[in-house]
Amino acid sequence: GVTIVKPIVYGNVARYFGKKREEDGHTHQWTVYVKPYHNEDMSTYVKKVHFKLHESYNNPNRIMTKPPYELTETGWGEFEIVIKIYFHDPNERPVTIYHILKLFQTTPEIQLGKKSLVSEFYEEIVFQDPTALMQHLLNSSRPITLVEAKKESTMKAVIEARNKIRLEVIDLKEKLTLAKETIAKFKEEIAKISKAGSLSVA
Repeated sequence: GVTIVKPIVYGNVARYFGKKREEDGHTHQWTVYVKPYHNEDMSTYVKKVHFKLHESYNNPNRIMTKPPYELTETGWGEFEIVIKIYFHDPNERPVTIYHILKLFQTTPEIQLGKKSLVSEFYEEIVFQDPTALMQHLLNSSRPITLVEAKKESTMKAVIEARNKIRLEVIDLKEKLTLAKETIAKFKEEIAKISKAGSLSVA
């Protein structure tokens, strides 16, 4: 039989506001997510990811049909989030993950809201004897946005180059100003010396 394993990472990040929000009493902003452990595009085999939140949220059923499979909300309490991953092949049963949303930790930086709290877990989705279609989809997942990554690094390089040029221009302008000031000082000194010279001759 054929077994294909897809490692994933799921969890949440949370940041404390520093105080309770007046309008709703919320204390944290948090993001819950599912992402591939390896650098690959999960959307080739994942149809959608369903996040089921606490009933107190407006529309507690949130569905993400494309990466990044994540959602950001605010709140004040920890609760269990049910994450259900659906696949493009209807023969493949959805995978359900239970994640306890974590907001609180005793580290001073996290308590003060200086650092984000991260509660992350590793999981493996095991496909046992997948259909030919599913096997094809699982094997054809490409590296995640290679184009995007390239675009990002190119953009970074362009910005860095621009900043470098900007700094060099500032540096040159400063040197030019300094040179002009030095020339002006020399001219003054020469004028003084000439004046003194012409006075002594007289």
